[in-house]
Amino acid sequence: MGVRGDVRGGRERARAWGADNPWAVDAGIALLVQAAVTMPFVVPRPPELPPATWPAYGLMTLTVLPLVWRRRAPLGVLLAILATSALYRLAVEGPGQPLPYTGLVAVYTVAALSPARQRLVTAGLLMVAVPVSVGLNTRSARELTFSLFVFAAAYVFGRLTDARQRAQRVEAERAAARERARIAREMHDVLSHAVSLMVVQAEAGPVAVRAAPERAEAAFEAISATGRDAMDQLRRMLGVLREGGEAAPRAPQPDIAAIPGLVERVRAGGLAVDYTTEGGVRALPAATGASVYRIVQEALTNVVRHAGARTVGVRLAHADGVLRVTVTDDGRGPRPGSGGHGLVGMRERAAAHGGTAETGPGPGGKGFEVRVLLPVPAAAVEAGA
Repeated sequence: MGVRGDVRGGRERARAWGADNPWAVDAGIALLVQAAVTMPFVVPRPPELPPATWPAYGLMTLTVLPLVWRRRAPLGVLLAILATSALYRLAVEGPGQPLPYTGLVAVYTVAALSPARQRLVTAGLLMVAVPVSVGLNTRSARELTFSLFVFAAAYVFGRLTDARQRAQRVEAERAAARERARIAREMHDVLSHAVSLMVVQAEAGPVAVRAAPERAEAAFEAISATGRDAMDQLRRMLGVLREGGEAAPRAPQPDIAAIPGLVERVRAGGLAVDYTTEGGVRALPAATGASVYRIVQEALTNVVRHAGARTVGVRLAHADGVLRVTVTDDGRGPRPGSGGHGLVGMRERAAAHGGTAETGPGPGGKGFEVRVLLPVPAAAVEAGA
């Protein structure tokens, strides 16, 4: 796995470097092709064949030079190569090439990068240029068949490259959309929870100032703590998005170990919250633990904002390889048409881990209940009761 990962990482770095330095890549390809076309000029030649001359080598180099601009003007480069190749064949008696390297690279580039109209023009040019070239050379059906095959193969490889790049772009766009949706859910959960608690505590503050000053002081402290916690979580999320410069400090996302602190902040707003666990508290994967925390956070936020409840129970139960999360309140219960982004986010988080999330009336048809089932990996270790 380590060697495979290193190879994959090296390939990704090379691809990124190539995308950032297209001129260097095209120049490197031109140099490789130049090395290939040079071989017939340096190997010994039979006496009956014309000698390899410098003018012939110069014209051969001229057929390679346009490849440096192959990505900027693919069809123009192909036309320039056809013209210089015809000049080489008609003006000098130089060594031949085992393969039309420059033409193959140009056809591949047109197929990979050019629109359909230019590709159609290229196909027409090849149907004329290949038979003419064979007619000026051996006039054999074997050479004609071979030439048509290699040029068709270069075109097919170019189209496959274009299809792969399109698929990669689509996947990258989908991944970006999923990441935007994930960040939107995180920010919704953080802001909705923090603002709801702060509003409830602020509304209770003036009453508490007159009736119980010590409760007012606790309410203002809870507002301050809730705001700081929200700012810290937002800073961590935005730090992931920041490009360049000094990144914001990053810390692990909250997980089930942070649920008691969440419950205490909600209690500070005046809501009676009963938090219980069954089957022991288990160490979950970071992503699963963060999702459980966010689900409980969103459920409590909905209770604070919409339920009009006096008490709410939060229960986490581990049994038979499944974690059951239940949040039940004694409020006004489901409302017709209810089910905003928060409930959708709960279902998406549960589904992302192979679980389910259901909402509906509480026991006896009273209040509102959130029921989430998440499979617990076999490697999860019991950390304590």
